[in-house]
Amino acid sequence: MPIMQVCYPENALDTERKAALARRLTDVLIAMEGGANTTGGRAFAWVLFAPVKTDDWWVGGRTDDAFVTPPGRFLIHVTVPEGYMSAAHKSEVHAGVNEAILDVMGGTAAGNPGASALVVIDEVTEGNWGAGGRTISLDGIADSVGLSKSGERFQWVRAYFEAKARQFSEAGYPAGTGGLLPSGSGQGTSPIASGSRRSGI
Repeated sequence: MPIMQVCYPENALDTERKAALARRLTDVLIAMEGGANTTGGRAFAWVLFAPVKTDDWWVGGRTDDAFVTPPGRFLIHVTVPEGYMSAAHKSEVHAGVNEAILDVMGGTAAGNPGASALVVIDEVTEGNWGAGGRTISLDGIADSVGLSKSGERFQWVRAYFEAKARQFSEAGYPAGTGGLLPSGSGQGTSPIASGSRRSGI
């Protein structure tokens, strides 16, 4: 259930370009979910646009484009659950978002296209994401979006949290600290395990 928030200079995107960019970024979001192009996968493939006034966006101490490369300034915050993506997956997201912006805005081969389009991946600690008044775990997300728990992607997730559980144990973290998959931490099952229809994800 990744989310993208796109900050861009006001008036830089007309309705047509905004729609085109939303579609392209949604494709990136679906790929991020392991290709879960399902109703559940799309339900939380959110793209939010946040226009910024010219005098509120300073680059190099200036509001003009003196230090900005084509096709212009963009700041994209990608919010994902912790432990969902390997370093390689994250690199694919950086490349995919940049490609989408260049294609929609009209890229150029000159200089360093897209260098002023910054992509920041923010990971939400396991147990800190919720919807419908309930905590959402990666266990439940996988069920909801149709991501196989026997596939390579979720096996990486399990390996990540197994290593984190060992760290917690060795460091003496108290029970109930959170931050671990419920199915592998002895803290019970996910609140939305088995793809709860109420959760909508």
